[in-house]
This record gives sequence, structure tokens and C-alpha cells, in this order.
Amino acid sequence: MSLLLEFLRHGEPAGGPRYRGQTDDPLNETGWRQMREAVRDYPAERWQAVVSSPLRRCSEFAEWFARTCGLPLHLDERLKEIGFGQWEGRTYDELVAEDEAAVRRFYTDPVRHRPPGAEPVSEFRARVTEAVRDLAARHREGRLLIVAHAGVIRAAIGHVLQVPDRAMMRIRIPYAGKVGIELDGERGDALLYIR
Repeated sequence: MSLLLEFLRHGEPAGGPRYRGQTDDPLNETGWRQMREAVRDYPAERWQAVVSSPLRRCSEFAEWFARTCGLPLHLDERLKEIGFGQWEGRTYDELVAEDEAAVRRFYTDPVRHRPPGAEPVSEFRARVTEAVRDLAARHREGRLLIVAHAGVIRAAIGHVLQVPDRAMMRIRIPYAGKVGIELDGERGDALLYIR
């Protein structure tokens, strides 16, 4: 028996690319289109339930999709994006113009060089891992759609592949990107795909 977690990253949020973290921006029109296109070719019966971050860029689509397909929906606080502290709401270009070396250090080793006031990577990864384990314990088999953030998806991949915390930022997840993770107590957990 195995459980397939199909992660779907949110689409483009209002305000464009920036270090949003736990800032609660909704999707823009492009983001909604990206999300609808990402699930367009899948029948509703593919999933037993939808699980989502409570942040609007995830939850509003998840609520719409679950209601449209008649699927149960669960919002999980542990699936919020990592908090970026003083970088919240700022763009990459703004941060590089202010302190390019700090941005490079963060991407090289986000454990030792996190933004001021940011959530520690180890705590973030622990809460995402706890959420994934709880899903596995509650569902055991089948397929779930999980609407989440790039950082959450990276943390789930890191857990399954046992990737060090400092290497997680090297995993690229595009807007409305899909990642499949199989949780299998007999054969071992596996990353199935990144699209």
C-alpha cells in the first residue's frame, strides 16, 4: 500500500515575484489561469481529497477546486511557506541592490545565512515533515492533491530524499509546477516526478 502526494505549487500571485513567505497575497489572473491549466486534464476522481496551505495564493484555488470537484478540503497551517523575516514582500532585485553578498550567502547556505528574523530552516522543515507524516498516517493509500508553496514542496522532497537543509534552495519549482511523492512503508518513499 502506498500514498501518492501530488503537490501543486500556487500560480503567480498579485504583485509578481517577490519573497512573499507568509505574506497573504491572492493569485492574480495569470496565477488562476496557470492553476486551472495545471489540473485541466485530470478527472476529479483522481484524488480522494485536497489539502492546502491556508495562505490565499493556495487556499482560494484549493477551495474552488475542491468545491467544483466535490472533494473534501483540509487547510493545514503547517503547510504555510517559510517566513522570510525582513525579506518579506521584497523583490530579488531590491535585495541584491541592497546587499548582493547576503543574497548569495542565503542561496549557498540558507541554514547559516537566513534573512534577519526569518524562520529557521530546520524548524520549517520539521513542521512540513510532521504534516507529511500525519497525511501518511491518516490516509495510508490513495492519492491527495496538495496545494502549497515552493519552500513546502522543497522541504517535502528534502525529507523523502534526505537532502541536507542547506541544499533545499537548489530545487526549482515553477509556478503551478507539479511534484509527485510516493510514501510507501514497504519499498520506501520516492520522488516520482517534477513537472
